[in-house]
Amino acid sequence: MGHQGHVVDTMVQMTNRLKGELEALPSPQAQVGDRRPPPCRIIVGKVRDQTRNVDKEEYDPDHLAIGPYNYPRRHLAMEREKLMSLKMVLTAARARRPGTPVEVDMYVNELKCLEESVRKCYDNTFPDIKSEQFVRMLLLDGCYILSCLVDLQPRSQPMDDAASGTANAGVLAANGAEAPATTNAGVLSAANVAESPRTANADAGVLSAANGAEAPRTANADVGDVSERRVEVEALTVLRDVFYLAENQIPFFVLGKIGDLTGLEGNNGVITEAAKYALNLMRAQKYEMAASASEPTVPGNLLHLLHMYLKPARSISPAAPVSGTVRRWRSATDYYFAGVVFKRREMSQTWCSRTGVMLAPRCILDVKLSSGGGTLEVPVLDIDAETWRLLRNLMELEQRNRETVGSDVTAYCVFISQVACTSKDVELLTKSGVIVHGQGNNDEVAKCFADLCKGIIFDPDDPDCNYLRETCKKLEKRFHSHPQRWMAWLRRNYFSNPWLAAGLLAAVIGLVCAIIQAVYSVLSYKHG
Repeated sequence: MGHQGHVVDTMVQMTNRLKGELEALPSPQAQVGDRRPPPCRIIVGKVRDQTRNVDKEEYDPDHLAIGPYNYPRRHLAMEREKLMSLKMVLTAARARRPGTPVEVDMYVNELKCLEESVRKCYDNTFPDIKSEQFVRMLLLDGCYILSCLVDLQPRSQPMDDAASGTANAGVLAANGAEAPATTNAGVLSAANVAESPRTANADAGVLSAANGAEAPRTANADVGDVSERRVEVEALTVLRDVFYLAENQIPFFVLGKIGDLTGLEGNNGVITEAAKYALNLMRAQKYEMAASASEPTVPGNLLHLLHMYLKPARSISPAAPVSGTVRRWRSATDYYFAGVVFKRREMSQTWCSRTGVMLAPRCILDVKLSSGGGTLEVPVLDIDAETWRLLRNLMELEQRNRETVGSDVTAYCVFISQVACTSKDVELLTKSGVIVHGQGNNDEVAKCFADLCKGIIFDPDDPDCNYLRETCKKLEKRFHSHPQRWMAWLRRNYFSNPWLAAGLLAAVIGLVCAIIQAVYSVLSYKHG
């Protein structure tokens, strides 16, 4: 009997192990139509103190906590809105997959299988967050983000009022405002041209442009203007918290898994919808004007998705390499006195149909130096309240994942921060159209540029890190060229004024005539 009891115990243990191994396998339902490539592993780390201390607010969420670094922060939890989003996701899954039992435990079990992989995407393994808390956080955060970016409602089947009317309008609910009953893609949806209330708030243009359209005013719009304005401002803040912050992220494959379980045509459907939203957002901010010709790959998280659109054209560097090392950029006024002209480079969505190459710069990183080295063409940088936040967090992404994502944004930020480091530099670049800002004065903008790259680790002389290295070396060579500086001095002091130029020309002609006359006088004297 003792031997038989031991065998039974062993079989039970083996059965439990098999159950655990089976649970670790992906769900068969989730595998349908799922042809995604291996997820891109982007490490999310805590921003280092020497970087954060420059401006702590640029890295912290204001309204919405996403991921383990900001868990638990009660005032940022938006727990009710996230639960409503989960309810809407479950409702959408039942509508999209009739005949398949859809319950919350299916999502929990699948995300439980991903927990170890998710924890490896962070610099900290968060041992203080228990497994059930971690999985619950992933589920609620993932459902909230997915409901913001993707239209979950099937076109042929309406959703129940509780889900369609309020679940996806978490931003509205946060303010106690009533969401329109027809809202089915969330306040932040762009992929499906969701509509936002029209307000007089200038910042709301970002949301409207990202969403693609404006909703007609309701009958009581005049009465609720203040409330609508407050709601839309908070929607913009939530948008910023979801996309812009390096610490406030969860891996994209979590969204893909939730999308799979909800029946969103596999992971590719989530990528496509999120990519549309990200592209519209970047266009609204005037950071990028055209998507690349290739289909977007799987991003590591939403900030990485924005980063994917900021890739410079590799042909922008001068063709002939220049000897020397790169230490830092000169200021815009230094280059100006060396005869360098700053020119605004317009971005475009024009492609060459034959080669598939952009005919104009497509993002702010496409800085170009003319073949003669006398004109530096820089895409316009339209500075608003979120510019510094986005650039800083993109640099933080690159600091943690340089081998994976490169350091092009960091190289650009080092360039623009050193070129525009004083108020005179900002004034010069503003007059040339390279910088557009609505801040108080040029001194304030110059200070922001000067602080932009503090605490950043970057080697400007590394060609793998600095895509503008050859441009910097060629400008440095021009800066030390005395003939170029003399010609620049003449252009500034004489050729800029037509009357002074005419007077200088007359003086030169008179001098030449005097020299010729003197030569002839000497020759005639000798022959005489």
